[in-house]
Amino acid sequence: MAAAEPTAHALIAQHRPTLDQALEAIRTRAYWSPHPEHPKAYGENGSLDAAAGKAAFDAVLNTRLDLGQPGTDDWVGGEVSPYGIELGVTYPHADVDTLLPAMRAGQRAWRDAGPEVRAVVCLEILKRISDRTHEFAHAVMHTSGQAFMMAFQAGGPHAQDRGLEAIAYAYAEQVRTPGTAEWSKPQGKRDPLAMTKTFTAVPRGIALLIGCNTFPTWNGYPGLFASLSTGNAVLVKPHPRAVLPLALTVGVAREVLAAAGFDPNLVALAAERPGEGIAKTLATRPEIRIVDYTGSTSFGDWLEAHARQAQVYTEKAGVNTVVVHSTANYKGMLANLAFSLSLYSGQMCTTPQNLLVPRDGIRTDEGARTFDEVVADLARSVDGLLGDDARANALLGAIVNPDVKARLEAAASLGEVALASREVSNPEFPDAVVRTPVIVKLDGARKYWEGTDDEAAYMGECFGPVSFAVAVDSAADAVDLLRRTVREKGAMTVGAYTTDAEFERAVEEVCLEEAAQLSLNLTGGVYVNQTAAFSDFHGSGGNPAANAALTDGAFVANRFRMVEVRRDA
Repeated sequence: MAAAEPTAHALIAQHRPTLDQALEAIRTRAYWSPHPEHPKAYGENGSLDAAAGKAAFDAVLNTRLDLGQPGTDDWVGGEVSPYGIELGVTYPHADVDTLLPAMRAGQRAWRDAGPEVRAVVCLEILKRISDRTHEFAHAVMHTSGQAFMMAFQAGGPHAQDRGLEAIAYAYAEQVRTPGTAEWSKPQGKRDPLAMTKTFTAVPRGIALLIGCNTFPTWNGYPGLFASLSTGNAVLVKPHPRAVLPLALTVGVAREVLAAAGFDPNLVALAAERPGEGIAKTLATRPEIRIVDYTGSTSFGDWLEAHARQAQVYTEKAGVNTVVVHSTANYKGMLANLAFSLSLYSGQMCTTPQNLLVPRDGIRTDEGARTFDEVVADLARSVDGLLGDDARANALLGAIVNPDVKARLEAAASLGEVALASREVSNPEFPDAVVRTPVIVKLDGARKYWEGTDDEAAYMGECFGPVSFAVAVDSAADAVDLLRRTVREKGAMTVGAYTTDAEFERAVEEVCLEEAAQLSLNLTGGVYVNQTAAFSDFHGSGGNPAANAALTDGAFVANRFRMVEVRRDA
């Protein structure tokens, strides 16, 4: 460690102001971000501009990404971009019986470095990733299917913000307890009892990050940096269709750790052969003490049930609902909903699926609108938004995998189609699968216990560009169905539109009781499926959609334990 001290002190001097600003941001919940959202902000002070970032991405294609990990027994790959490009990158396949002991070897020095040093080393990792945001944007785009600007922002600065947020929460929780304490208990006429006590944040062990296909960095960075900054080594197991962004991340982390005098094996990659399915095997190994997972409900439930030796943090899925009761800005409501349904082809865990609208209609600033009129107007709004193919491509991106495409095609048979999906051609990427959303009308007025086909549709998750406009008999029925949906299926987001204070209170009470994040009367540039780091919580951990929130104290506090040593003074 002695040789690394000057480097550690230099990193503290460089990054402590950013850490302090992040700590203040999570306290006030005000807007703040150190990572620029605009592509033109990059190109100075060592960061790559657009041309250099694209060149760096192109240079990685069709190469072997050697991370210098121990225990490499093969090279694996096979990623194909949703835009039709074969990436051709191969990654180290690990013999975990060799890799895991090597990862554990560096944890003692990392533990002893303390919370501040760990935090600033993690901030240096984020700084070097930020400098390569343009390169990472292309990697995210060509593994997730996001359009470039979304891949740049969500996969770059927004993901980096979420990573920094996790570091700030982790630091705050670790320093909540002092490092040392002098303890003295009076004993009347006798000498007091005196002790010196030390308190050390001790990591749980090796953390396993199981990456997702759609948001590999945005969903991956919170767990990665929460575990690493609390002293744990992290094994990154990417989704087999989205390896490159996380593999590049692992490469940066290993480089920074080594430069700071720590063992680079504190962060390693576990890529897999086609069809190998190593996540279950890794998640249940005794060395794995923390699991972070984003993906399907079925596998998330499996992890919670079977990875008993580990603390498991899951973001699964749910049935996100918007209740439309009334609005003072009808055009704004329609435009906001149309954008929310269209963004990234609905392939976000926060995209609304069910739109609950009273059968007799709603009150608006443009007069009364029936259920059928509301749905037809929304369909026209989506059509208008996506009518130009260039704009449609910029918003929709590409369908991430064949399963999403199959769900989209099957949705039209579930009810009356209010808005049919159409194919959109992408001149730059002719092989990309681009589809506009479908809106299907369903009847939610039949009693829930009848088990109707309509109920089976709207009470089941249909991930992708599929939304159901569900007619309900009354506003009260809408609230009841909202409650049942969140309680049974979970929800990452809930939206509501109303001008009625009593109805607003009723919806808010459901969300408080069922622990669902609520957005009310969004008609401008903030959308129900977007959240801002340092201010908004992503998920709550209190309903079936997720057992954790990004990011709060509970997300980081159980990744370490406080160990005390007492000595007579």
